[in-house]
Amino acid sequence: MRSFARTDTSVIGRWWWTVDRWTLAALIGLMGLGAVLIMAVSPSAANRIGGLSSFQLAERQALFLFVALVTVVGASLLEPRALRRLAVLGLAASLCLLVLTLMVGPEIKGATRWLGVAGFSFQPSEFAKPFFAVVVAWVLAAEKTERGVPGKYIAIVLWAALVALLLLQPDVGQSFVVSVILGVEMFVAGLPLVWVGLMGVTAAAGLAGAYATLPHVAARIDGFFDPAAGDRYQVERSIEAFANGGLFGRGPGEGTVKALLPDAHSDFIFAVAGEEFGLFACLAIVGLFAFVVLRGFSRLLQENSLFVLFACAGLLAQFGVQALINMASALHLMPTKGMTLPFISYGGSSLIGLALAMGMVLALTRRRVGAGDTP
Repeated sequence: MRSFARTDTSVIGRWWWTVDRWTLAALIGLMGLGAVLIMAVSPSAANRIGGLSSFQLAERQALFLFVALVTVVGASLLEPRALRRLAVLGLAASLCLLVLTLMVGPEIKGATRWLGVAGFSFQPSEFAKPFFAVVVAWVLAAEKTERGVPGKYIAIVLWAALVALLLLQPDVGQSFVVSVILGVEMFVAGLPLVWVGLMGVTAAAGLAGAYATLPHVAARIDGFFDPAAGDRYQVERSIEAFANGGLFGRGPGEGTVKALLPDAHSDFIFAVAGEEFGLFACLAIVGLFAFVVLRGFSRLLQENSLFVLFACAGLLAQFGVQALINMASALHLMPTKGMTLPFISYGGSSLIGLALAMGMVLALTRRRVGAGDTP
């Protein structure tokens, strides 16, 4: 990469000198940590699942990581206009796929969230989130710059349609993340206080409704507040793993929690990191997530485009909230929720969906020639 001169006018040359290389490096660092942790947990997870070779999950994850890296770089090459068009088409396709999922998708653990195509399964909701963030940013920006565009009403209709489809699966966690994206973007767009109150009431009513109508949600909330209620097996093993790891961990491959936790390779991979690599490694992971989010917002301080400002705020909120939910669940700081740790947990849909989101952030925060910014 050092061979690229600042006068290089090729597509890759312009990309290299305008993209945020620090954020790109942090994302690659998270992917590398994820590869190491999946390698460590793969034999135990393969043994629990059955029918897999010891390192088959690690091999699959390596393929997913390669596709994710290509997705990050490919999306970061796009111009804002191309991203808007991609987002509109992508959101429309995602909504159609979510409807199709409810119709023909298999039911797994009481939820219908997956579609199978040519031997591969994927989760459409993972791709809907970044597309939703960009489309909402577009209509909110249009309301500010063009007369007669009811941006916030369009955004609410899109949010209602997407959340309704997610709750029918049911998937309360993804519904929450989508709601956070909308709330952050509308707040940045100058949401009136009355709307803030209305959204708060809606969120509280939604949580109460989920608690009353979805048994698994009620069980998780009850189990969080009352140790005698519900199944706390995974949470208790997770806390034990952090305690066993101490400051420096038991060493790569020396942990035992990965053989005990059914979701050690996905929802509770942070516990594996805590046991095998210790507190300081966990703090490094938290630091990388914080760096990506804070670095992204810092790049927006001098941004003049409302669309870029709103879209990046929503995409960074999605990234940060998802990481926070996963780590807080593993540490028993909130009721457990099946949500992956970005770029670290096993899973193709989540990994590639997040790669698309962060590639969009890199594309929108590039310093463009003539904008008065330095690369």
